[in-house]
Amino acid sequence: MMPDLASVPVIESDRLRLRLPALGHLDAFAAMMADEESARFIGGVRSRQDTFRLLAMIVGHWALLGFGLFAVEDRRTGVFMGRVGLLRPDGWPAMELAYGLHRPFWGKGYAGEACRAVMREELPRLRPDRLISIVADDNHRSRRLATRLGARPAEPMSFDGTPVTLFEYDLSR
Repeated sequence: MMPDLASVPVIESDRLRLRLPALGHLDAFAAMMADEESARFIGGVRSRQDTFRLLAMIVGHWALLGFGLFAVEDRRTGVFMGRVGLLRPDGWPAMELAYGLHRPFWGKGYAGEACRAVMREELPRLRPDRLISIVADDNHRSRRLATRLGARPAEPMSFDGTPVTLFEYDLSR
């Protein structure tokens, strides 16, 4: 039996609202995925049509597994800022805390705030045995964020030909 999408939680933090991505996010998500810098470490630049398929995949992950990426919105204005959440596609080494915001929202602490909210609300519910973030070796911002969130570099690997490091979170705390 598939999880009910109506049960997807809405998580709020001081500045952010995290909720199930919806068709209304497509324009802003497509703009994010068309921006070379914003999309660089999250699959690369995509057309609007490919971004629609990505949005459908994100919603499908929720429908199949009962967890996934949230749309990150400014709590006050509702503006779409990016996506943050938990992933475990088939073949993944463990549940992943994944994050990616549109470039106008970088450097303001939003990604960390969203990740901490996901960890606070979703980890007790899902109780994963292992949590990772897969970070490109030249993605210095994400490496710093993973470290600030409590992850430690665990193992180097290659992902689609790109050198990455698997960061592992200590779930015993």
